[in-house]
Amino acid sequence: MTMRQTIARLALVAAAGLVLASCQSKPKSAPAPSGKSAALLAMEQVAIAAHKCWIASKDPTFRPYQMANELNSFTGTPRFLLVPAKHYGGKPLLVVQAQGNSRRVDVYGPLMNEPLGARIGSDIARWQTGNPACGAAA
Repeated sequence: MTMRQTIARLALVAAAGLVLASCQSKPKSAPAPSGKSAALLAMEQVAIAAHKCWIASKDPTFRPYQMANELNSFTGTPRFLLVPAKHYGGKPLLVVQAQGNSRRVDVYGPLMNEPLGARIGSDIARWQTGNPACGAAA
């Protein structure tokens, strides 16, 4: 093999390497995964706003209730409950939950059939979109 052939082969290998390298996709600048499911991320957002607006603000409409967080559910169903303030272990009056890889938040329970249900529904819908505002009092 002559020197000219060796140089030609090296140039060919180098060119092939450049072509292959240029075919690789660019790294995406996606946020680092947190290891949290979509359901948990959605519920954290909603639960923080619910606590701030309903409980911590001492809203008189929600004074008869306490919030029970169950966001660390190992069943893939993070949720929080509103229970009677004087009977913490009592039957939940409101359940707010999401499941699996869905950001959809489900809301149900006896409070949804009360006049307060409309406000709860609009608050949850607003918080689910990422708007943490407390909104107007009922």
